Amino acid sequence: MDLLIKQARLEDDAELVDIAISGGKITAVAPNIEESAAKTIEAKGKVVIPGLIESHIHLDKALIADREPNNSGTLQEAIQVTAKLKPTFTEEDIYDRAKRALEMLIVHGTTAVRTHAEFDPAQGFTGFDTIMRLKEEYRDLIDIQVVAFPQEGIFKAPGTDKMMIEAMEKGADVVGGIPYNDAPANEHIDLIFEIAKQFDKDIDLHQDFADEADDTSIGYLCEKTIAEGYQGRVSVGHLTALHAMEPDQLAEVIDLMVKAQINVMPLPATDLHLGARNDAYNVRRAVTPIRKLRDAGVNICLGSNNIRNAFTPYGNGDLIQIAMLTVPVAHLGGADDLPTVLPMITTNTAKALNIKDYGIAVGNRADLILLDTQRKADVLIDIPERLVVIKNGRITVEVKKEVTIHR
Repeated sequence: MDLLIKQARLEDDAELVDIAISGGKITAVAPNIEESAAKTIEAKGKVVIPGLIESHIHLDKALIADREPNNSGTLQEAIQVTAKLKPTFTEEDIYDRAKRALEMLIVHGTTAVRTHAEFDPAQGFTGFDTIMRLKEEYRDLIDIQVVAFPQEGIFKAPGTDKMMIEAMEKGADVVGGIPYNDAPANEHIDLIFEIAKQFDKDIDLHQDFADEADDTSIGYLCEKTIAEGYQGRVSVGHLTALHAMEPDQLAEVIDLMVKAQINVMPLPATDLHLGARNDAYNVRRAVTPIRKLRDAGVNICLGSNNIRNAFTPYGNGDLIQIAMLTVPVAHLGGADDLPTVLPMITTNTAKALNIKDYGIAVGNRADLILLDTQRKADVLIDIPERLVVIKNGRITVEVKKEVTIHR
């Protein structure tokens, strides 16, 4: 046995268990495992959960908030500021920032991440290629799915269609898109499906990121998903326009989303920051209706989106903080609601990202976190220290904590 975790708490209403790990896999989960191991971790009743999964982030645009501020706090200025800065991004610059952001995720217990990596005819593949390089370099610390992302649109930036194909040939894992930033949106979606089918890849779109619901394409996306037999293989980020839909229209859209098995990735840190900036009073939250989507059976996954740039001028890579933020934002603090939030950064995201062998069960990959809390129910509200992070059966992060209260 390579590793043995003793007396771990997996559920609050169950007895403590030991977790045996060999060859990167979980080989036993039982109350008292007597076998010896090369290394033993004494959990002492503290909570162990599967590794966190970041569903939506932009590593290539991280950590640039100090270079050019977004003074209005609007989405429009965030796009303008970032477009102004992008020509100054060198390969070394992107590599350094993305690496630092990636390590923020790792020390906070994230063992898998889906990152959008952008390109366009003006910038070329500098950012995309750098993220692909980091994917290989960090393979023993974190699994990275790379989304081929045309931030500037496809039809609006001639030549991007060919770059989309080239990005997939370079090894992108997922086909990305941004219908609301291209024209026409439905043709943008059609092209994304063509490429996805050509390479047999999943789809992940920045979808209907707006304060109003005047011109959405989510309905068309659902119909296209069903027509192409892509149920369960399409994810959407933001989707904030749904919060402004009339109840009857929203109910119809949600019903379509359930039929299409669309995965939804709310990005509350960004959406709260940028949304409803023109509201003079009774300011809206401008976040997709997480609770209604969850209640209807839509798979909900939370993400950071950005760390310290014009879209999100804060963040430290801690998904548990993102989940805790979601609790009041989506009114999920009730006794029956709170337990549904942790899966939004664990099992729900594993499903959306099609990550196999995930979770604490015999035969699964040993991607685990030991948390500094005694109750699973308190994981979100404690935002506990990640004491030990294990990736593929190997300890990748250890935190030694010592607290003294001087009375």
